[in-house]
Amino acid sequence: MQQVFAPWRMEWVERDTDEDFEGCVFCAFPKRDDDREHLVVARNDHAVVMLNNYPYNPGHVMVIPNEHERDYAALGEETLLGHARMKQRTFDAMDAAFSPDGFNAGLNIGEGSGGSIDHLHTHVVPRWTGDTNFMPVISDTKVIVEGLEDTYNKLHAAFAEQDGATVPDADSAVSFGD
Repeated sequence: MQQVFAPWRMEWVERDTDEDFEGCVFCAFPKRDDDREHLVVARNDHAVVMLNNYPYNPGHVMVIPNEHERDYAALGEETLLGHARMKQRTFDAMDAAFSPDGFNAGLNIGEGSGGSIDHLHTHVVPRWTGDTNFMPVISDTKVIVEGLEDTYNKLHAAFAEQDGATVPDADSAVSFGD
């Protein structure tokens, strides 16, 4: 049995499981007043950026169109542009916060995408040269070296430094008008 110490996960484990998610957490969480609690770090009129609750690397986020859709081709032009702009801002924020050597970015589209949520979204994972080690290979275990709260703080600050950013407070997502 592999064990990885991840105390920040306790908050998720102890959450109220009777919450009404309106069928989709990607639709429900951004509408709530507690962005930090739900890991919503940035938003514009058409998309949000949320930290992944199960990150592959520190900084792993999802850029999610507000429009609940599983088919990328069905997104409207404004939503496509807003989603693309948030991806662009996300790359910039990650560069400022983490200085990665590169990124993996990919869409989860539809039921067969391997994703567990039927709302298309783009995963953005910062990568560093040599960030793979023996743990996943010989023990089927990935070690995440930073807690979600620390990651949230770094990305929130990096988004807040971008042109056009509005920062209501430290617990609210950074907002952009584009």
